[in-house]
Amino acid sequence: MKNDCKRKKLARAAHDRSHIAKTLRGGKAKLYHKKRYSEKVQMRKTIKEHEEKQQKSTVKEPEEGAVPAYLLDRQKQTTGAVLSNAIKQKRKEKAGKYNVPLPKVKAVSDAEAFKVVKTGKSRRKGWKRMVTKATFVGENFTRKPAKFERFIRPMGLRYKKAHVTHPELQTTFCLPIIGVKKNPSSAMYTSLGVITKGTIIEVNISELGQVTQGGKVVWAKYAQVTNNPELDGCINSVS
Repeated sequence: MKNDCKRKKLARAAHDRSHIAKTLRGGKAKLYHKKRYSEKVQMRKTIKEHEEKQQKSTVKEPEEGAVPAYLLDRQKQTTGAVLSNAIKQKRKEKAGKYNVPLPKVKAVSDAEAFKVVKTGKSRRKGWKRMVTKATFVGENFTRKPAKFERFIRPMGLRYKKAHVTHPELQTTFCLPIIGVKKNPSSAMYTSLGVITKGTIIEVNISELGQVTQGGKVVWAKYAQVTNNPELDGCINSVS
């Protein structure tokens, strides 16, 4: 009796889902359709995997005698799964080239990164901001006149060098910073040269004497900041 009830319930499930999909409205409907879409995608993937496992094509072998010349370079059995796995592996390798040591970091808000500086005769204006995080400014940097400078980067929080750890050599080098490539929190932070945890910086490695396969000297390399420089007083990163 119980098995019969289960069978009937399972048979009705598709009708129930269809009825819910038709009657739901608004935000709940969006969420439900999104959930069903992901379920269907997963189901299609599973079916495809099973099909690939079952898919086999065998080359007919001659019953007697030597193998013909046109069959010498062929495999005796070719499987669809082998080919698909090879493609997947290549994709993984390609994605692995752009992996970073810290894939996810907490975003830094404007309130945390900037401090409001009151200006004017009666200190009523608040359009200026002082950067409270570590920053990098180039060698040719010159400040704007005080009247026009919106973002103030204090000298005490400006850094010129970073400690870069080489994962393969297990060695740390103190290298000069060339620039800030990307700050994950905001594009504005990148343009200001703000360095927070997870920031990608470019460092000068010409002193290490690294050479490419073609014999050219490697001048610069990217590294990701792994600490909070404003708290530690130094920049630690992994190349």
